[in-house]
Amino acid sequence: MRGENASTRTLGAAMSTPDAMPTARTAEGPRATEYAPLPPLPLREGIGDGQILGRGHAIEPPVPASPAAATATTLCAFSIDVEEYFHAEVFAGALTPQRRVELPSRAAAPLECLLTLLSETGSRATLFVLGQCARPLARLLREAAAAGHEIACHGHAHAHLARLDPQSFREDLRIARRTIEEHVGVSPRGYRAPTFSLTRKTAWALDVLIDEGFTYDASIFPVRHDRYGVPDAPHVPFLAVAPSGRSMVEFPPLTIGLRRLRLPVGGGGYLRLLPGWVVRAAVRRAARRGRPALIYVHPWELDPGQPRLPAGVLATWRHRVGLRSTHAKLRRLLAGQRFDSISRVLARITRRPGLTRFAL
Repeated sequence: MRGENASTRTLGAAMSTPDAMPTARTAEGPRATEYAPLPPLPLREGIGDGQILGRGHAIEPPVPASPAAATATTLCAFSIDVEEYFHAEVFAGALTPQRRVELPSRAAAPLECLLTLLSETGSRATLFVLGQCARPLARLLREAAAAGHEIACHGHAHAHLARLDPQSFREDLRIARRTIEEHVGVSPRGYRAPTFSLTRKTAWALDVLIDEGFTYDASIFPVRHDRYGVPDAPHVPFLAVAPSGRSMVEFPPLTIGLRRLRLPVGGGGYLRLLPGWVVRAAVRRAARRGRPALIYVHPWELDPGQPRLPAGVLATWRHRVGLRSTHAKLRRLLAGQRFDSISRVLARITRRPGLTRFAL
């Protein structure tokens, strides 16, 4: 087809109907098309620096990915929450764990499409991987790590932090990290809570993350929302102070100020709902001013053919609005601005003195 590109072909061929992708089942969740067994990998840091953390033999640092030079100075970061459509919070009350196991997996095709878009436009990203998705998507995730993308952690079962306590959260983190290490060969150091659910009520999670050796978080959204948000939190990277008094680096999603309001534009439903030029303008403005900007997206947001699941009218609208336009918006966004992984952008930012400290 004239004007067709690799990412469009990948997405269109695999996802034209809800039943387009063959699936298999596992004890932990649905699994996409079976791949050949993967050999174990030596364990290394999430940003691909070649350091061995545990098992295996020493490996050489990987050859830098081709986008490295283009992204060497950018403060714009791109992130992907690697999860299935049925993990979305709007379905949390309607789907039992057993029902989720029975649903078809569809994340592989849109994730591959996103990685192709990033490759075509010379950008790198952070992939916040849900533990339950690490095995079925292992080959894609390994390829992403080899291409210079960062592998980070999104928890294991996509549980909103308000439904956990410190002990169950710690267990969820450990299972997720162990699963990612086993199937992707990377030990993640960055974390994002499902549904950005690290708030003042769940600030205890910061202490657990610090205890477990994570070096940064990207879960605090400086907006008002019914499910998440810390409205008065800084809108650029800062040091989030835990209840214990310890702190860790926090990278919030992109927002814009409108008088006394701060409006979210950095991804998800906001990216799908807003005109593409608004998001592009916000990113360009941040880049011109030398300010960090973080964009996020989910693979299912490029999948308008996903099955309709039981939810209320508003919840269904929230989940499905703009699904058909996401690919085109992302293509234009990535074509106009180079992005890098969160860890690399933070490495540039933290060289500067004086990150703001903010206590939850």
